Amino acid sequence: MLRLTSFLLPLAALIAMPAEARGCAPTWVAGWASSQFRPTGDAALPAGTLRNQTLRQVVRPSIAGQQLRVRLSNFAGTRPLRIVGASIARADGSTSPAITPATVTALRFDGQAEVVIPAGADYLSDPLPFAVQALEHIAISIRYDGEPEQTSHPGSRATSWHLPGDHLADPAMTGAESFDHWFNLAALEVERCTPAKLVVALGDSITDGKGSTTNGNDRWTDRLAQRLQADPKRRAIAVVNQGIGGNRLLDDGLGPNALARLDRDVLAQPGVTHLILLEGVNDLGTLTREAPVSLEAHHTHVARIIGAYRQIIVRAHAKGIKVIGATIMPFVGNDYYHADAQNEADRQAVNAWIRTPGNFDAVIDFDTVMRDPAHPDRLLPVYDGGDALHPSPTGYKAMGEAIPLSLFD
Repeated sequence: MLRLTSFLLPLAALIAMPAEARGCAPTWVAGWASSQFRPTGDAALPAGTLRNQTLRQVVRPSIAGQQLRVRLSNFAGTRPLRIVGASIARADGSTSPAITPATVTALRFDGQAEVVIPAGADYLSDPLPFAVQALEHIAISIRYDGEPEQTSHPGSRATSWHLPGDHLADPAMTGAESFDHWFNLAALEVERCTPAKLVVALGDSITDGKGSTTNGNDRWTDRLAQRLQADPKRRAIAVVNQGIGGNRLLDDGLGPNALARLDRDVLAQPGVTHLILLEGVNDLGTLTREAPVSLEAHHTHVARIIGAYRQIIVRAHAKGIKVIGATIMPFVGNDYYHADAQNEADRQAVNAWIRTPGNFDAVIDFDTVMRDPAHPDRLLPVYDGGDALHPSPTGYKAMGEAIPLSLFD
């Protein structure tokens, strides 16, 4: 027996050794993320909606990993946010709160079930052995204590479910009410034994996916992630979507302006190597939405947009991130912005700068892909979601398929 024990000890020690000692250099990478901010107007929930509720939200990591951790956010909170429990499980799909009971696992925060997140802060859960596959549905459930202040991502294009009481391990959440927003859920990060890259898409509603299919995962970023996972040579590349509907480069709109949120939404993401920047159409449109402005004001506005691009490029380069500029797509015919010839000239000037070699590290020419050749200031009708600004699901697919995967090699 003594001889047997002495033989087994090295094996037991090997099993207990850290992954690094066995030839694995684990790295964390964001597999899914959403930009969190204070919702306003119709994007905010009625008071009491989440009071003492369990909220279940379904997400899809864009890359596989052996461990995970969840990033919760109290970004818009003015006081500490108390969460009395959270769990994770494999979801049966995206259209119901049903989960696989055997996979339910409690999340811990510094070893505890409860966590108090300071005002304005994010908080990571403890790492959890929970192997995830790319593009599978994962359910994250949060139990609130009292009435939480609202920090959310309104344009989820995904359904979340809530029910009073403790339902962290409830396999069905029968009778739950629902809404199409994410709350307090900033990221799902995965740990891998093999190196990974991360592409962050920073943008407005066209990146956020307005006009895409609710629970259909057919935004242009989803199509890009699908293509990367279908390529055996590029399955170690993750994609996260940091689009916000109505977002602008220069001014706050629905959510902070792009320069204000760059650090949190892009530079702080673990594993980020590439940034795709598709922002500016809301800046161009809002300039004259209320009233005409002088030609000098148009030229100044274009210069400021280009200046914002330069700022983002410089700050990303300081972190070793490759910045890919995406051209702004046509929006003549949109009733909200009612663009005229001068707005179109502004768009052309901005796109000319984006396309000029040496400004961005690379360019994705969405304008060329999406415009109507017969009317270049308008979207191709088959790609138009109906408002002359946002693509249809067919248009989003065309965008996702137009991106050369070699950009990320």
